[in-house]
Amino acid sequence: MPIIPLRPNDRIQLKKPHPCGNHVFLVLRIGSDVRIVCEGCKRDMTVDRVKLEKSIKKVLPLDEQG
Repeated sequence: MPIIPLRPNDRIQLKKPHPCGNHVFLVLRIGSDVRIVCEGCKRDMTVDRVKLEKSIKKVLPLDEQG
């Protein structure tokens, strides 16, 4: 499985929604763990990179990032 290129300030859409109902997250920090923030409720969480890459539906293009 290829590594998905992520950078800080990227917005990603996940396959499953957060409990608040939102699918879009902001990437804050990259490493073996990735720190993301829910765009809906602003909940901050750290997720294992391999687990996160399996749950990414798409990285939103710049024109959708507002």
